[in-house]
Amino acid sequence: MSNILDKFLIDAEKRSFDPEHRRRLDYNIGQYDEKVIIGKRQFSDLELARRRAANRKHKVLSNLDRYLIEFETQFEKRGGKVIWAPSEKDAQKEILSIIKKANAHLIVKQKTMLSEELEINELLEKNKREVVETDLGEYIVQVAGEKPYHILTPAMHKSKEDVAKLFHEKFGTPLSSTPEDIAHFVREKLRMKFIRADVGITGGNFLIADAGALVLTENEGNGLLSYSFPKIHIAIVGIEKIIPSLEDLDLFLPLLATYGTGQKITAYNNLIFGPKLNGEPDGPEQMFVILIDNRRTEVLKHKEQRQGLSCIRCGACLNACPIYRSIGGYTYGAVYTGPIGSVISPHYLGLKDYNHLSYACSLCGRCTEVCSMHIPLHELLLYNRNETVIKGFPKPVWKMMMKGWRTVMLRRWIIDKTGSGIKNKAFKIFFKKWWGPRRELPKFAEKNFKQLWLERQQNN
Repeated sequence: MSNILDKFLIDAEKRSFDPEHRRRLDYNIGQYDEKVIIGKRQFSDLELARRRAANRKHKVLSNLDRYLIEFETQFEKRGGKVIWAPSEKDAQKEILSIIKKANAHLIVKQKTMLSEELEINELLEKNKREVVETDLGEYIVQVAGEKPYHILTPAMHKSKEDVAKLFHEKFGTPLSSTPEDIAHFVREKLRMKFIRADVGITGGNFLIADAGALVLTENEGNGLLSYSFPKIHIAIVGIEKIIPSLEDLDLFLPLLATYGTGQKITAYNNLIFGPKLNGEPDGPEQMFVILIDNRRTEVLKHKEQRQGLSCIRCGACLNACPIYRSIGGYTYGAVYTGPIGSVISPHYLGLKDYNHLSYACSLCGRCTEVCSMHIPLHELLLYNRNETVIKGFPKPVWKMMMKGWRTVMLRRWIIDKTGSGIKNKAFKIFFKKWWGPRRELPKFAEKNFKQLWLERQQNN
């Protein structure tokens, strides 16, 4: 058993049986569930909207090269610069090169999971640059020295009392501080950071091919300040974030808002076409869009799993997943967690070491049911499992157990001739460890269904 799998199992058990952890997640996700029900009412035909969005993304993924080149052409016409980064190291090198060339020392950063994937904070701190998260949730976990717990809600695992205690210890704020007090304190603290920043780094919710535009959607305004105040704006965006046309936003923005936070539309929706032009008072003097591959084209090669690249990071599948709600975000050991993370992370990080994530699923199908992009997530996890078996990654003991199970299942007479006592004993020997110490093994009945059926037919 690998160290990665060992850690996953240990962390999963620890989190699953932590009642306070589960209480926090249940409460926070419960609040989300109530809002989403209300948000969905804005759609006259929600299923049609989801299908249309899925079809648009399918079209894009089938012609990804064409749309990306179209975006590059249109964006650079307005003075922006597109940089292609095949790998994590390439992206890090390009970002650091821009920052060093500008002699930049203070970098403000909008919330983006891609920066976690590329470990941007660690890279900049290692090179003695100050990097500040400007999203409130991201700022909280940065102050705590932690990573985001959830794709959309980075500090979901913390209570308001935890945050008040953290800020009291770090900044001397009152221990009795309310969420409003904390928000006000952070706002004041970040204001000068925005004004003094040399570079702003953001992600991108969408790239629009025909307009050559970057779309940032947010609720706090920190993204707007992160790109408009500094002289240099660096946007790091995955190549899968492209959509064909500006007109597609009327479909994607409401879906992202509704499934992400239960809103009709997010508070700030920014369309950025490049650096500021002559006569424009606001905006960066230089703007770079770094298009990140980092094994996304490897996922694209898979006929089925490529659908995972349609994800718009709304986080709905995490909130619906009984596994995520039990083990939490950190247990996955990956940037992208929950059902979507279990689909794509093994391909990003290596199927050999991370194939266990595809088994961290009850196959209840709830993730597929709630996905805003109509991605059949639980089915894609089965394709991952199948690939794991084909490539020979399962452990020998697991292969032996499955071979034995197959032998029995294909020979009905073995089941019929074996008494319940022997079955229960065999089940206890082979499955007690796998079933776990906290659960009681199910027992086979004295008579199986076939025997009961035959008796019933005879009595009739």
